[in-house]
Amino acid sequence: MTASVEAEPYPFGFDLTTTALLIIDMQRDFVEPGGFGETLGNDVSLLRRVIPPLREVLDAARAAGLLVIHTREGHLPDLSDCPPAKLNRGEPSLRIGDPGPKGRILIRGEYGHDIIDELRPLPDEIVIDKPGKGSFYATGLQDLLETNGITSLVVTGVTTEVCVHTTVREANDRGYECLVLSDCVGSYFPEFQDAGLHMISAQGGIFGWTAPAKHFLEALA
Repeated sequence: MTASVEAEPYPFGFDLTTTALLIIDMQRDFVEPGGFGETLGNDVSLLRRVIPPLREVLDAARAAGLLVIHTREGHLPDLSDCPPAKLNRGEPSLRIGDPGPKGRILIRGEYGHDIIDELRPLPDEIVIDKPGKGSFYATGLQDLLETNGITSLVVTGVTTEVCVHTTVREANDRGYECLVLSDCVGSYFPEFQDAGLHMISAQGGIFGWTAPAKHFLEALA
């Protein structure tokens, strides 16, 4: 089944059988009070705005039979996969690996590292753990997409200008067509949110397409 989404810079056409929904890093450490994002001084309510529309998209994607992929950013307990440039940046109140209200910050297996209850993966859905910003770096995502015949990605999650943007750029270089749902991605910085979305669809869709969730839902209906 083929469908088309009203999008910027022009309609996004896709086939349900070759399209996956990618949900990036909707983890407690990033979107809940007391997590890593808040310890950096960020207002997590700006990210929590994406939860209701993203939940609706997730339900619709499951009903339509789309492949659903979740990602989590985090590190091994000994931090051997966390480079010093990432570990030591800035002057946060807590660093990666430090004990926090939700367990050790951004450490795999800790409570805060896991995906929020509202978007909990089903038992048969894929969860990819990644040590970096992009979803392709040091993961099996490329092989997974190839094995499932995926050529298009509907991209959601946080944050728009960091992990979402890095993933979309990586995907674009690998030949995947990406639709970013504008109200299902979020940033701690409103100005970054707007700029990040414009950068994706600029110049005739240099990295991909953008559209609100309702347009994607209409295409699935």
